[in-house]
Amino acid sequence: MVSKPMKDKTVKKSVKKKFFEVKAPLTSAQIHLYGAEPQEFEGKVVKLDLTKNLRGKSFELRMRVSVHGNELEAEPISLNLVMSYIRRVMRTGVDYVEDSFGAECRDAFVVVKPFMLTRQKVSRPVRQSLRETARKFLETKMKVRNAREIFSEIMSNKLQRELSLKLKKIYPLAFCDIRVFEVARKKKAEEIKAEEKEEAKAEKAKEIREEKKEAKEVKAEKKE
Repeated sequence: MVSKPMKDKTVKKSVKKKFFEVKAPLTSAQIHLYGAEPQEFEGKVVKLDLTKNLRGKSFELRMRVSVHGNELEAEPISLNLVMSYIRRVMRTGVDYVEDSFGAECRDAFVVVKPFMLTRQKVSRPVRQSLRETARKFLETKMKVRNAREIFSEIMSNKLQRELSLKLKKIYPLAFCDIRVFEVARKKKAEEIKAEEKEEAKAEKAKEIREEKKEAKEVKAEKKE
């Protein structure tokens, strides 16, 4: 009698899933992701509606999850003003001024899209002046801050208030905000180091110029 081969009766164990907390430094919102292990969430993009946190202002925050040991942390990658909110603030008999440009933070290259509403119809030169002044102001601000600081200032409305006050000298706006702020690319460590070296060199040169200027002034005073 020939014995029948025994069947492989290996039982697949079911992987137990659970909720993992995600740390999001810029918001008090609690984020939990459901899965088997933290590593499966590496690079995952999560979205947060910040309407309740920002007292009615409808911002959508997108963050990318990264794994640090067994902990999950979400780094912001974009902040968008929801179109339905923009439609609510729109009025007839006014002009809107918008722009889109690339800028540079201390640690990233970003895309910025400011959005402004006038109180009434204005001329093309006024709109152009508002657009150019806003761009120059934002580029200067972002040059000396990192991306996370800019996200924080937009969410707290600090950056928009400063921009509105700057533009008030040209024309008092009915509405002034950042429609989109997005990280296009994070800078590499060597890029940041090279920039810091150049900044230190420029600062040193500035100090030398100021010292020479002071020395000349003292010399001139002595002659008198």
